[in-house]
Amino acid sequence: MSYAWRQQAEYPMVNIPAGEVQLRDDRIKKLWTERIEAFQLAPIPVTKALFCSIMHQEDRLGEDGKVPVTEVSWQDAIAFCNLFSRQSGLQECYTVNPVDNTVVWNRELNGFRLPTEAEWQFACRAGTDGYRYGELQDIAWYQENSEGKVQEAGRKEPNAWGLYDMLGNVWEWCWDVYDANVYGTYRIFRGGSWAEEARGCGATCRRRSHPTFYIDDLGFRLARSL
Repeated sequence: MSYAWRQQAEYPMVNIPAGEVQLRDDRIKKLWTERIEAFQLAPIPVTKALFCSIMHQEDRLGEDGKVPVTEVSWQDAIAFCNLFSRQSGLQECYTVNPVDNTVVWNRELNGFRLPTEAEWQFACRAGTDGYRYGELQDIAWYQENSEGKVQEAGRKEPNAWGLYDMLGNVWEWCWDVYDANVYGTYRIFRGGSWAEEARGCGATCRRRSHPTFYIDDLGFRLARSL
């Protein structure tokens, strides 16, 4: 299936229903439940072609624009969301302080944004309750089948809600701070990647890093509030 983006207003999004999701932090042995309001999530991660086009970075496009963009920090993802929103005639969700790069999210606005950790996990599971929504070989690019590199988005089987690559291919930045008391501004990313072992590709697997961190198996996916 092809998700060729033609105009910003036509960027495809999937409607995700309201519901509840249970999160856990194995580090501190904590469980908690969050209520999810209905929202929209992109069917695939942001591709390299789209990112380079919006950010005017065509020089980094390379040969394959259909793979998820990688080597993008959380701050890069925030900047992209605002610029893509602006070019699409939507309201920018994020206000960035130019002095210290702190970010405020206005939840009442309709622009593109990062999903929360709870939204991401709820959408990943798509009504299921296991660690994965299908057989790993069928749904994900990971260490054993990726040939050591990121793969074109949307080629594996989707989950029940039509979302591709929720597990494997690239880790995906989420909005949330991991643990401000211990890790300061570190943000969460989810989902596993092409370089990850099988055990790291699951709906509840959590990782974190500094918002300026970037690496070759970490990207992001767009959300929008309804």
